[in-house]
Amino acid sequence: MEKVNKTFGDIRALRDVELSIEGGEVVVVIGPSGSGKSTLCRAVNRLEPIDSGRILFEGQPIPEEGRALARLRTDIGMVFQSFNLFAHKSVLDNVTLGPIKARKLPRAQARAEAHELLARVGIADKADRYPAELSGGQQQRAAIARALAMEPKLMLFDEPTSALDPEMIKEVLDVMLELAAEGTTMLVVSHEMGFARSAAQRVVFMDDGAIVEIAPPEQFFSAPRSDRARDFLSKILIH
Repeated sequence: MEKVNKTFGDIRALRDVELSIEGGEVVVVIGPSGSGKSTLCRAVNRLEPIDSGRILFEGQPIPEEGRALARLRTDIGMVFQSFNLFAHKSVLDNVTLGPIKARKLPRAQARAEAHELLARVGIADKADRYPAELSGGQQQRAAIARALAMEPKLMLFDEPTSALDPEMIKEVLDVMLELAAEGTTMLVVSHEMGFARSAAQRVVFMDDGAIVEIAPPEQFFSAPRSDRARDFLSKILIH
């Protein structure tokens, strides 16, 4: 991202954001509500169009629309806070839809790969269930499997645990920790400081639409450089 700006009416959601992510890196974006974290995440695959600046993916500017953008989105997996599964399709069909339609995989191959992914995220026994029959944590793991089925080069996670009950958060974070350990390139917007500490190579702290600080987690959590980050951490790490 090069000098990326985005406004919603009078609100500057992103202010001259500069951020680069290397292949295999896990970057976790944290900050108070309304700081621009989700907007930053959604701008990467143009779910949120930007007002100015540039976003490059593998050295090429992200296309603004049309087939080129659709192709790019097959390389960028996204996991939302609200799961966004197709309610009328089984878990297996949710996971195979993209590979069959976009990657043109034969149905049998797509189903075989989907079963492997569902086993990988720990819900192999839920393949024939519908989303409404799953817990929130299981739905989110199905959503992760669906994103992985496209074999993306980058995974975006937009507050993937914020809609979950506390006991379900760990099962989703465990899957994400495994992905991080396997070298998956990940941009994660999260309130989960434990995950940021253990999985991130770098923590990005945002406030008021701007990136205030970028640091390795051990440095950020033990000795943040900015007053704003110190204030934020003092409020959330006391409890």
